[in-house]
Amino acid sequence: MVTSYPRSDDAPREYCGAFGIYSFSGKDVAGDIYFGLMNLQHRGQDSAGASVSDGKRMRTVRGLGFVPEVLPESAIASLTGHVGIGHVRYPTIGAGGEEDAQPFMAEVAGKKFALAHNGNISNYGRARKMMEDGGASFCSTCDAELILAAYAKEYRKTPDFFEAARALMQTLDGSYSVVCITDSGELIAFRDPHSIRPLCWGADKDRIVFASESVALDIIKCPLTGDVAPGEVIVVSKDGVKRKVVAGGKPRHCMFEYVYFSRPDSRIDGKWVYEVRHNLGRQLARAAPVKADFVVAVPDTARSAVEGYSQESGIPVAEGLIKNRYIGRTFIMPSQKKREDAVRIKLNAVKHVVDGKRVVLIDDSIVRGTTMGPIVKLVRDAGAKEIHLRITCPPIMAPCFYGVDIPTYKELIATRKSVEEIRKAIGADSLVYQTMDGLVSSIGMKKEELCTGCLDEQYPTEFGMEISRMMKAAGSRDGIRAWEEKE
Repeated sequence: MVTSYPRSDDAPREYCGAFGIYSFSGKDVAGDIYFGLMNLQHRGQDSAGASVSDGKRMRTVRGLGFVPEVLPESAIASLTGHVGIGHVRYPTIGAGGEEDAQPFMAEVAGKKFALAHNGNISNYGRARKMMEDGGASFCSTCDAELILAAYAKEYRKTPDFFEAARALMQTLDGSYSVVCITDSGELIAFRDPHSIRPLCWGADKDRIVFASESVALDIIKCPLTGDVAPGEVIVVSKDGVKRKVVAGGKPRHCMFEYVYFSRPDSRIDGKWVYEVRHNLGRQLARAAPVKADFVVAVPDTARSAVEGYSQESGIPVAEGLIKNRYIGRTFIMPSQKKREDAVRIKLNAVKHVVDGKRVVLIDDSIVRGTTMGPIVKLVRDAGAKEIHLRITCPPIMAPCFYGVDIPTYKELIATRKSVEEIRKAIGADSLVYQTMDGLVSSIGMKKEELCTGCLDEQYPTEFGMEISRMMKAAGSRDGIRAWEEKE
């Protein structure tokens, strides 16, 4: 059954968060799913959902809104079973309506499946057209439905969870960290051959848990064990845990997970996010020293970097900007006046802290450049004498096809303006971006182990490279992301 509960800027958008759990003792898992999703809420605020199975029947609740809105106490009580998955979503494919909320359900060879994922299918348009030509029909514009349809197609041919995933990985290009359950009580988790999107796992005496970030395990007190490997499939059932790498591939982890998306208290592919951001701040202080009175974070993701910058430079930290945490999301506004109003709703400068002071202002990224100017102006209007802007990420020069909502070249300010032109446009006294070498060394991986496509157009998948070439040659249609094109 499916029950829907209605709903009572410039930063890159979070993609999604996925969660899966199996209790070997047969305990109900819906409560753990709820708490896990609460710790993944930062990854998506448009919709949420959960599916649970007791080994005989599967129940699903999904809808638009935050986790407590979609999964109130009454919904949790209805989700009885020992195996389940959950999801929070920001739409990278699709309009984001209720029909696009995950998990998605399908029946295959007498077995019911529910599936959710984090990522983005870069050949979505072509793959969907091919499946539609073969007789498939879709009720949404969400790529999770496409993944489930592709998995179902392969499972019909060979009712083997591992072989179906292997065949799927040969068809779909892009990023996908998937959790899936069946009505007969199996839990399946797998990750794309480059492990672009995160998927960790942990276990205790009773449970095995999969999640987009380790903080989802922390809240339910499940020890972190490790990360699902590139191209690995893990199947959990009453017979135990079976693991198999079905598609060879080199890791290309998304660098934006460390710079922006993940919570600082998460451990992603063996690296603590807090430590990475701290290192990014230190690197900026070494690369771009400046005389200043205070270091100020644009809340919240730059806080760890500010600590690193301060420790390296000796310049004290001040909380010069306060974020209003009790408002809904704001969108890119059509006029400069409205953009400034949106910034003032979300942020306020602490005037007596910044008045007459030289401020190092640190943020994680500049994407379109529409809100950084109003933020700088906000600090300037509060009396700051100098504003030296430092960005922990290198300039974003290209679209992302793997889950970050950066659809076109023309939207990106760094493709149209030099660093000096950007500095003038936003009104800072100086502007310094992180270097690529500084980014790589701060994360602590080899560059070839990271996806840096939005920085240097070195995309990890074949179709990503093809889309990039097509977009440069012909652009893209208004209102349609490149990967949604069917030709």
